[in-house]
Order: sequence, then C-alpha cells, then structure tokens
Amino acid sequence: MEGIEQRLAKQPFVAGLPANIIHSLAEAAKQIHLEAGKFACHEGDPADAFYLIEEGRLALQISSPGRGTATFQTIGAHEVFGAAWLCPPYRWTYDARVIQNVTAIAIDAVEVREKILTDHNLGYELAKRFLPVLIDRLHAARLQLLDIYGRHAH
Repeated sequence: MEGIEQRLAKQPFVAGLPANIIHSLAEAAKQIHLEAGKFACHEGDPADAFYLIEEGRLALQISSPGRGTATFQTIGAHEVFGAAWLCPPYRWTYDARVIQNVTAIAIDAVEVREKILTDHNLGYELAKRFLPVLIDRLHAARLQLLDIYGRHAH
C-alpha cells in the first residue's frame, strides 16, 4: 500500500514542489472516499480543507433564488478544489456534489495555515498553484452565466 506522501507527490498540483513542502503537506493529509450523490462541501460552510482528486468526478455548483442550481464546472482525477481556505472568512463559496465516487487526498487547511505562519515559502508555493485554478473557476462561472442569460434573452 502506497503512503500518503508518495500518492501526494504523484498529483500534478504538487509537481515541482520541493520534497520538504510535499512532506509538510503530507503531514496534514488523509485519504477520503465520497459516494456519488453526496456533497464534499456546501456553500457557507467552513472551508477547512482542500482536496486533490485521485479518481471520480465532482460538480461545482452555485444556487440562486428563482433559478435553482447550476453546475459551473465539473472536475475529476488529478484536479484540485477548495481554495476558499486561503482567505478569510474561510467559507465555501459553492457546493461540490459527487457525481462519480471520489477518492481524494484531503489536506487539513487549518493545519496548513498554521504551517504557513512559520514557512512563508509553503504559502507562496500554494498561492502560485491556486491562482491558475481560481482563474479557471472564475472563467467557468462566467461562461455559465453567459449561457444562462444568453438562453433567456430574446
């Protein structure tokens, strides 16, 4: 059975990180399994972890009164989600619904925030990796909005 540190090192999100940073993340990591139909997180809940998906798929969703729930992006193996832990108030800004059973590495964000206080390089490396993810999610949400409003504008 492969250890969490070896499995973590295989994730594209951590590619190129120094071994000491991968080790530090592994100290805060655990494997999780989520069943299809369940939720990995709900909008407004504390963002106390981020996740590196090993297998399965999730639908990232936003809800609005009168319009219901819209999926703005689906993510799967070798992708990351959960950047809300980086900035106060540390709350999820969307729901993540499991659409295919998920195996993931969950990293305790509270522990990582503590580590960043003494290892600024860890914070810098994570911020560099999360910024493109955030831009991608923003773009996906924008396209979803264009689709929603474009369909209803006649």
